Amino acid sequence: MFSFESDYTEGAHPLILKRLAETNLEQLSGYGSDTYCESAKAKIKSACECPDADIFFLTGGTQTNAIVIDALLNSYEGVISAKSGHINVHEAGAIEHTGHKVLELPSHDGKISAYELSDYLKNFYEDENHSHMVFPGMVYISHPTEYGTLYTKEELTAISEVCHIYKIPLYLDGARLGYGLMSSSTDVTLPLLAKLCDAFYIGGTKVGALCGEAVVFPHKAPTHFMTIVKQHGALLAKGRLLGIQFDTLFTDNLYFTISRHAIKMAELLKEGFQKRGYTFYLDSPTNQQFIVLENREMERLKEKVAFSFWEKVDETHTVVRFATSWATTEENVQKLMDLLEELSE
Repeated sequence: MFSFESDYTEGAHPLILKRLAETNLEQLSGYGSDTYCESAKAKIKSACECPDADIFFLTGGTQTNAIVIDALLNSYEGVISAKSGHINVHEAGAIEHTGHKVLELPSHDGKISAYELSDYLKNFYEDENHSHMVFPGMVYISHPTEYGTLYTKEELTAISEVCHIYKIPLYLDGARLGYGLMSSSTDVTLPLLAKLCDAFYIGGTKVGALCGEAVVFPHKAPTHFMTIVKQHGALLAKGRLLGIQFDTLFTDNLYFTISRHAIKMAELLKEGFQKRGYTFYLDSPTNQQFIVLENREMERLKEKVAFSFWEKVDETHTVVRFATSWATTEENVQKLMDLLEELSE
């Protein structure tokens, strides 16, 4: 059995494990005040071309989304998200658990449109009863989206402009950000995100780290953000664990190099499916590829390779996801192609 189930099925990049071992017996201050956290922050600021950014390290994506959203909202506010958004579908009500409602917008291959966002906000404030309603307090997007799709610079700029008009923050979930930035189809960069977003995070868990996400506030973090993190039970005493990992990922462009490798493997995988006449649910330019399989073929295939169920198309067909990662080998891509050939005979 081999796996294309997700991009966090492996452990960590060998250089990260090496650095964790090398620094293991160093005595360092806790809660993210160590030298490695500071070094990692400096390197991330440089990569974002944002020297005044506030940066914090958290351990996982759902934790990060819940804490950042809770910190940015007032008690009477909710967060706008695509209907298919991760916080709306795959986080078990974590946002609602903090006391904030997720406010749905239509999803277009995982994305929201600036026009529909503007229309939603306009209609809210034109409603004479809006004081009795959940206020739209911020906008959540992810890049890549749940469907591996990407926003363009033009789309992000338009969404950011709507947020500025209504004076609400724009927050970008970057769980797979490296894979989005290294796609050959993107015109989005880290400096652009720092310019357009009020908060975003650089995902490590899915991009080479054992665990960890780097939250970036390009302008200024919410007041007493570290205290809010601790209220949520998320302030890691051994903050060095995260600092060392991100310091390694942002040394010699490692984060971008391994992300580019995942994209290369996804392109090989995509080409292989195309050559064999498979139907794609949509066109994803990143490390997640969504294939429509006939149910009987899906059941036969899952006996030998792991992949993810996504959604039903009809009674006989299912959308499944194949994901590559920083650790995917060309050998395993070829093994999958050989298996597809074998099942077609």
